[in-house]
Amino acid sequence: MTATLYVVATPIGNLADSSPRSIEILRTADIVACEDTRTTRTLLAHHGIAARPVALHAHNERQAGEKLLRALREGKSVALVSDAGTPGVSDPGALLVAAAHREGHRVVAVPGPSAAISAWSAAGFTAARFQFVGFVDKNALKELDTAWPVILYEAPHRVLATVTALLERFGPERELAIAREISKKFEEIARLRLADAPAWLAAGPHRQQGEFVLVLGPAAEKSADRADAERILKILLEKLPAGDAAKLASRITGLPRNELYRAALKDKK
Repeated sequence: MTATLYVVATPIGNLADSSPRSIEILRTADIVACEDTRTTRTLLAHHGIAARPVALHAHNERQAGEKLLRALREGKSVALVSDAGTPGVSDPGALLVAAAHREGHRVVAVPGPSAAISAWSAAGFTAARFQFVGFVDKNALKELDTAWPVILYEAPHRVLATVTALLERFGPERELAIAREISKKFEEIARLRLADAPAWLAAGPHRQQGEFVLVLGPAAEKSADRADAERILKILLEKLPAGDAAKLASRITGLPRNELYRAALKDKK
C-alpha cells in the first residue's frame, strides 16, 4: 500500500453494503481522508476500524489536498472517501485525484455503491446510454436537450420544483423514475409519467424527505423521418434564426437539436 491513493466507494445508506476489500483498505491505509469526519467515524466504528479520519471537503479541498499529496510523496497510503457513494461523483475528491495523477502517484479505484448507477439499474429503462448531470438548478433544466435518459441528484426541499420543471420542459407523457432513500429503511422507487410525478411527491409528508435520484426516461420515438424534419426546418428558417429553428424542429420531430442545428447552418450558407 505504499504511496497509493485509494478512491474508496462507501455505502449510500445501508452500512452492510461495504465490500470486504473497502473495509480492508480503510483498516490498513495510513490516512483516511473524508468529506465529513463525523459521518466517516460512524462507518469506521461500525467495522471496528480505529483510524482517525482527516477532512477533505469542498471548502478546504486545495489546502487539505496539498497535505495529502505530501503524505503520498513520503510513501504513505491514502484512502479517500466521501460521505456516501463514490468520491468525485457530485462529491469532493476530483482535484486530489487529478493532482495525484500529475505527480505520478499510483491511483486505485475501490468500486462500490453509487446512487446514480443504483437508481439507473432500478429504473428499468433500456436505452444504450444516459446523461448524468448531478445537481443542477431549475434554470439549467431548461437547457437540457436530449432524447437519452438523464440522471439527476436532488435535495428534498427542491425535488417538487425540479419535477415540475421537468414536466414543463418535456411534457406529461415522458416517464420518470423517482428513487428516494436508496438502500435505507424507507427506500422507495417509483416509475411513472411526468404528469403523475408531482402528485406522487405530494401524496404524503415523507415523500419529499431524504436523498433523491431522478431518472428521466428516454424520449418517445417520433414518426417524423429525415425528409419531414428537413422540410419542417426549412419552413422555420424562413422566420427564425438557425438556433431557434433547430430547437423548435427538434421538439416537433424528436430528432437531436445539435444535428438539426448543423443542418440549419448548412442551409443558411
